[in-house]
Amino acid sequence: SKIKLFEGISYIRRVEENIALEYPKGEMRCPVHLSIGQEAVAVGVSYISKKSDRFYSTHRSHAHYLAKGGSLKGMISELYGKTDGCLNGRGGSMHLQDDKINFISSIPIVASSIPLALGSALEQKLSNDKNITVCFLGDGSLEEGSFFESLIFASLNRLPIIFVCENNYYSCYTPLKERQNHSNFDKYAKSFNIMAHRKNGNKIETVIDTFSTSYKLAKKGYPQFLQFDTFRFLEHCGPSDDDHLGYRKKNELSSWIDKCPLETLKKELLKNKILTNKKIDQINKNIDKKIKDAFNNAKKSALPKLNKKLIQ
Repeated sequence: SKIKLFEGISYIRRVEENIALEYPKGEMRCPVHLSIGQEAVAVGVSYISKKSDRFYSTHRSHAHYLAKGGSLKGMISELYGKTDGCLNGRGGSMHLQDDKINFISSIPIVASSIPLALGSALEQKLSNDKNITVCFLGDGSLEEGSFFESLIFASLNRLPIIFVCENNYYSCYTPLKERQNHSNFDKYAKSFNIMAHRKNGNKIETVIDTFSTSYKLAKKGYPQFLQFDTFRFLEHCGPSDDDHLGYRKKNELSSWIDKCPLETLKKELLKNKILTNKKIDQINKNIDKKIKDAFNNAKKSALPKLNKKLIQ
């Protein structure tokens, strides 16, 4: 339902807003790449896919992990480097993992998760697994050779995989126009005989409709490439607004904030009387309690003990 979609986007948004508030205290033991502004893609993809489908993600992985049903306590403790983190405090923000929900891996090195996802899809085909692999990637990944090699292999072997590109138009501080002479990445996939679509990644219903069609085809052995255009509101790495640095065009950020996936959906639900402001407040209150519990748990949890054998 649309209420569930709202809850999903609001959940991710409020988790990351709390990370942004807590991060300056210096207690989190890793860099963080936040997805504020991009949440609709993760929520829409997870809404259609199954728990048994495998997800592979990037350095900006929080939204994908949470949307798929990853443990919030496990993620927050991981950011603090605690033993009850989803990787026992060894991975941090950029190496989230939860085998219970088939969130297989998030890898920070640009494009490095793509061939891993490809191997997953190959294994699924060879073992006659009825599930698929979803590979999230950013626009920067489309400048790496492994992306093109993986497309070729997926196409030739008809693998059950969907490449989901979150195009936020920037690689760190470098705009897309200074890296490539176009933004129609679906052309790359089509040149390798892979079905591809470019859509608005800030409209949750568009994400769901597009992914739903591709999902059915991927299950039949037709690899898919989806480009969802979106935008991150905060800095590339960290909890702050960096618009003062001037690497983004004047008013570019504000124009995307006007297209905020959370506020857009909220206005629609209020207009159609699907939700009331009172109900929204209650939803967010429940979310905030869960978030508070996760942070309190992380701060009380133990750090890993020093294993002297490993450093001798």
